[in-house]
Amino acid sequence: MSQSSPESPESPEPPASPVATAGPPETTHPVDRVPPLRRLFPLGLQHVLAMYAGAVAVPLIVGGALVGMGQLEPGDIAYLISADLFVAGIATIVQSVGFWRFGVRLPLMQGCTFAAVGPMIVIGGEYGITAIYGSVIASGVFMMLLAPFFSKLVRFFPPIVTGTVILIIGVSLMDVAAGWVGGGAGSDDFGRPLDVAFAAGTLLLIILIERFAPPALRRLSILLGLVVGTLVAWPFGLTDWSGVGESAWFGLALPFHFGLPTFPVSAIVSMCIVGLVIMTETTGDIIAVGEIVDRPVTPRRLADGLRADGLSTVIGGVFNTFPYTAFAQNVGLVSITGVKSRYVATLAGGILVVLGLVPALGAVVEGVPVAVLGGAGVALFGMVAASGIRTLSKVRFTNSNILIVAVALGVSLLPTVSPEIYAQFPTWFTIVFDSGISAGAIVAVLLNLLLNSPRMQARDEGADRDVSAHDAVRGPAAPAGATERKG
Repeated sequence: MSQSSPESPESPEPPASPVATAGPPETTHPVDRVPPLRRLFPLGLQHVLAMYAGAVAVPLIVGGALVGMGQLEPGDIAYLISADLFVAGIATIVQSVGFWRFGVRLPLMQGCTFAAVGPMIVIGGEYGITAIYGSVIASGVFMMLLAPFFSKLVRFFPPIVTGTVILIIGVSLMDVAAGWVGGGAGSDDFGRPLDVAFAAGTLLLIILIERFAPPALRRLSILLGLVVGTLVAWPFGLTDWSGVGESAWFGLALPFHFGLPTFPVSAIVSMCIVGLVIMTETTGDIIAVGEIVDRPVTPRRLADGLRADGLSTVIGGVFNTFPYTAFAQNVGLVSITGVKSRYVATLAGGILVVLGLVPALGAVVEGVPVAVLGGAGVALFGMVAASGIRTLSKVRFTNSNILIVAVALGVSLLPTVSPEIYAQFPTWFTIVFDSGISAGAIVAVLLNLLLNSPRMQARDEGADRDVSAHDAVRGPAAPAGATERKG
């Protein structure tokens, strides 16, 4: 099952609440406990550092493309980054704290999704930047309306599918980690030994902290690895804090900064397809975190999380940013540290809001060398994949289940190992299948329904009594003792 921390005994799940449960520690679920501030701040900062590079990548890519089209001025990219961090912080707070029917109330970090990059650049080139924000707002509303219906699909995410999707998330993100390890994908000196050496050194330091440090420091292994790696890299010229002096000390994101949104129908349709991809990826991340923190995800809880994604996307469109989703790298951080409190993510969301309002602080964080991030990324993304393997350990590996994992994993890796494989396909197809995570999730769900149908189960049960409905579609609990037999 999921990793537990020494201070997190197993206990029944209490009703979710937007505030911490006031009961004694032994009756409060670890997710709802608030660590003391002296631990809360470094744990939250650790989450911010783990996701910062991914958080600013989308505004950098889309903003750069729009500058090339003449839609934006070069100075507008800094505004896009600040607005993105500001809204990412709000989205994280909504997701972790929650209110009414918005927010999954789990330790999840929110950031801009890469699934929307291609469609947004196309929309900007054809209709202008205001159409990007109009379609983003429309897709957010679409996601909120669809959330209660989409959440019913959780029954199609039994351990065989859930474990496969979590494994795919971790493996797919290794492409990002490799780019960081090499010093930044596309850089002129990509893969130089100095960058790889700093990535390896950071990873080794994290491992040594996990092995020899006391428990309180082990939970900060990623943060300590990033800080020490950055300090050591400073004399080698790998850090760049030149932007600190050039950045403003205060900047406020304003609604509709680039003009009132427009709503071309074709742009809205494209972004709604992206919304479906976002919901698929978020479903996998939410279920993964639920497994790690020992709080199983119900359809209602999943609907609340998806609805929060939709609301955050609407807010993103209003404040001139982009669609938002859960960040998988932070799922790995929850797993590697064993800290389950959702209020760590809440504090991290607050830090993101401050970084969005104070661009100079964001420039300080941006000075962390990409190669140092790469060393941490290998550990974080590897932990996500390992969490998927741990979930799959609950599954009886019949030939059918082996085939489900094998085909879904293979399909998910196609766009990772060959990014141009779907270049000649229609836009709607590439939006879905260029994301290995969404492609793998769809294939895993469909193959599970095909190969683990009741008829196939009845056939397999005749040969192996250990196979049960628990392997196929979520429903009644597995028979007593079935889990043990499957282990």
